[in-house]
Amino acid sequence: MIDKPYGADPPERPGLRTSLGVLDSVAIAASSTAATTTIGIGLGVTAGVVGLHLPAIMLLAFLPILGIAGAFSRLNKVEPNAGNGYVWVGRSLSPWLGFMVGWVNIVATIAFLAYTTAVTGSAMMQLAGEAGLHRVGGLTLDPGSTAQTTAVGIVVLVAVTITAVTGVRTAARLQTGLLIFEYVVLLGFCGYGIFTGSHPFSLSWFDPFAIPSATAVAQGMLLSVFCYWGFDAAFSVNEEVRDPKDASKAGFITLVTMLGLFLLGSVAFQRVLSGPELVGHGAEGLAYFGDKLAAQPWAAMPLVALMFSAVASLQSGVIPTARGMFAMSRDRTLGPVWSRVSTKYGTPAAGTLLIGALATVVAALALVIPRLADMIMATVNGVGIVVALSYALTALAAAVRFRALLKEDWRQGVRAVVLPGISAVVLLGLGGYLGWSFYTSTDHFALSPDNGWFLLAMPLAMIASGFVAAAWAKWGRKSPYFRTGTGTDADAPRLLTASQ
Repeated sequence: MIDKPYGADPPERPGLRTSLGVLDSVAIAASSTAATTTIGIGLGVTAGVVGLHLPAIMLLAFLPILGIAGAFSRLNKVEPNAGNGYVWVGRSLSPWLGFMVGWVNIVATIAFLAYTTAVTGSAMMQLAGEAGLHRVGGLTLDPGSTAQTTAVGIVVLVAVTITAVTGVRTAARLQTGLLIFEYVVLLGFCGYGIFTGSHPFSLSWFDPFAIPSATAVAQGMLLSVFCYWGFDAAFSVNEEVRDPKDASKAGFITLVTMLGLFLLGSVAFQRVLSGPELVGHGAEGLAYFGDKLAAQPWAAMPLVALMFSAVASLQSGVIPTARGMFAMSRDRTLGPVWSRVSTKYGTPAAGTLLIGALATVVAALALVIPRLADMIMATVNGVGIVVALSYALTALAAAVRFRALLKEDWRQGVRAVVLPGISAVVLLGLGGYLGWSFYTSTDHFALSPDNGWFLLAMPLAMIASGFVAAAWAKWGRKSPYFRTGTGTDADAPRLLTASQ
């Protein structure tokens, strides 16, 4: 008897249930981007690098991200696939690079879920403190304690993972409700802060040339790219939307909305808080902002919004990661458990539960870094580099795939080839420059978020592990993805051309 390759194709490829519209996809992508969490926590981290030039760096980072979004949209138009970058890069550039894109997105999201778990716990404990609850039994509650916040956050992560299993539309409806509350609070407080803040408005806040150094620009750009990270969650559910075009619409709507909210939040924070206040309060920045503007109980509203944002982003982190691993498993580059679709819910239920379990383990391991702010800084810096790499390779895949348009229609060629290509080069250059800055910033390795070698080691480990996993998929699992660009042993189907 001749042994079949590992994971030989079943009679029918597993499919996901189609149930989403544009607004559902926007809710998933917006929750994944998590504007309230970014404003409440990310602005303080970024201000520590660029000073009082948050609006400038947010605008600057938006430009290449817009080019990346254009690449996602055009590729999604001709080949909607839950694996998106994994599939598109694998077919247009190299299966090895495609697998690496899919892998680093998985690893990066699990790292994101680990730190968001602690952020969620911190927000809930801050809220408990505002309500007068400072002790439980003999334990003093400390929102800055990684151990305590992680323990509380893990309970929430388990709950939202179970919700994600029951159906992506159910999850989208929950996230829509949370988003409406968040944005009402965010718009209200930020708008009030802009008009009543004691620090004078300055146009220099929008001047990128006033940022202290080129290194600050590079690091600030990557931190800001990380802030926009998540808009592509709209494309991760492109097999579950009723019309694939809805995924593209949702991606652009989310990006433009995030830009507006980030600019509003940046200006409001700088009108209300001084530079040292903005940088110094870290994970508790939004609560401090609320206390500066209002008395209790109204001052607690931004904290409630932060908690809702963190909860929604936990769930929206689980959903696209499970879909990406579903696509990779369907191509036999990952084990079959990831492509098992629940007959009751029409979701990759087993894979979703496993993602939640993996994030829980990583969150627990992150306790070796004693302070929540340290964990956030180390994770955000490391993930920013791999997110930039993933986006850049996807944009390059679009430029290569649609290069014929440069001769057929120069206007379309500029949009489909030139702009994504420039965006990719910018992100690759930023990532390389920042990596070199990390390397030259110290002469020894230390397990500290202030150590450049430690910051550089995180993204390098993510990338290296991707090539190791790819080697196992190619030679261990014998996936035909590395020969045909698909999960079948037959010749790859003819790719759709740009004219289609």
